[in-house]
Amino acid sequence: MQKQQSLFFNKELNEPLANRVRPKTLDEFAGQRHILEKGKMFRQMIEQDKVPSMIFWGPPGVGKTTLARIIAKKTKAEFVNFSAVSSGIKEIRDIMQQADNLRELGNRTIVFIDEIHRFNKAQQDAFLPYVEKGSIVLIGATTENPSFEVNSALLSRCKVFVLHPLKPEDITIVLANTLKSPDGFPNLSINIDDELLAIIASFANGDARIALNTLEMVVINSNREGNSINISKEIVSQCLGRKFLLYDKDREEHYNIISALHKSLRNSDVNAALYWTARMLEAGEDPLYIARRIVRFASEDIGIADSRALEITVAAYQACHFIGMPECNVILAHAVIYLALAPKSRAVDTAYGKAARDALESLAEPVPLQLRNAPTKLMKELGYGAGYQFDPGNKYNLTNMQCLPDSLVGKEYYFPSIFGDEAKAKEIADEIKKWQQRHKNINKNG
Repeated sequence: MQKQQSLFFNKELNEPLANRVRPKTLDEFAGQRHILEKGKMFRQMIEQDKVPSMIFWGPPGVGKTTLARIIAKKTKAEFVNFSAVSSGIKEIRDIMQQADNLRELGNRTIVFIDEIHRFNKAQQDAFLPYVEKGSIVLIGATTENPSFEVNSALLSRCKVFVLHPLKPEDITIVLANTLKSPDGFPNLSINIDDELLAIIASFANGDARIALNTLEMVVINSNREGNSINISKEIVSQCLGRKFLLYDKDREEHYNIISALHKSLRNSDVNAALYWTARMLEAGEDPLYIARRIVRFASEDIGIADSRALEITVAAYQACHFIGMPECNVILAHAVIYLALAPKSRAVDTAYGKAARDALESLAEPVPLQLRNAPTKLMKELGYGAGYQFDPGNKYNLTNMQCLPDSLVGKEYYFPSIFGDEAKAKEIADEIKKWQQRHKNINKNG
């Protein structure tokens, strides 16, 4: 206890580490290079103090609030910080009236709303007229899709910037800079191997705040000798609550293990598939990465043999996005078990590969006239749409109209397997093919 008291005796150090070392300039900011590299439009707008109304959309801990604070320091405008949790309609209207008054004097007001998705429609509507007439520049930050959480009239007047989860190397830079910062652990010498910093960065799953909180916990719980703190692998392991597995999200083992999962699923080995999934998650893999890979697997290796596989994996991805780790581990396990036990077919993947090769070789082939729309009189005179056939009285709307370009007539791509639901698809495909052969030369194209 004495160790912790001495470490945090300074009142200022009671402030969370993430706040103490928050970057103050764009050059100090790590990550989001897609918008912050020199020459990028977003960076130029900040540097030139010509910030439009905009929304920062991204997961927690990626720099949304930090960017707003950098803009606040950079701009000559009045900067107002709103909390979506504590601000009511009356407070909003009072601030908007002050902004109106400042505009008449030739001054701008930038209003930052953290967690704008927490504002209800009435609160969001209160900003709209002031954004429309230019009394304020609105900057909102949200972890939720603004298409659903910000009303459409307000959203249409804002530029949306998507912020990505930070890469492990970005978070490692954040941690290294924190150890050097006089605001991080002042008057202390922190000794920690680069390998351990990289492990903490990987554990954070793209969230700098989690990484900094973890680092702070590690420092507090490490042995101190005078002003020197030596951080051991054991302490980091205890603070992370897991042992370090042989796994590196950016190197060969990452690809080896996702390959092991994929091939275990393909082999219908439910136990191996669960093991490799757990191996990745417990080593700190982004659950959304695993979810994306199994969505692909659902169509590539199962396809129409069990179309529910795609529905379940997409639902798993969405659920992982909503609740994150560790709660989403059972959701991924649910999806992986389903995929492992589902009937397998690569017919969809094979069919697309064949079609893609022909498409690339025949890009100049014109669309047959009978398949073209004819919205104008000239198009009709040129024969667009002539010969189009449609038979709603037929079980499958079948006609003998030619739908492929001339050079590809007769080509077949999809060959259903006999497994799962695809056996039924094969029956239908065979039935359609027999009908087409019987009617091949009867009133072709009308």
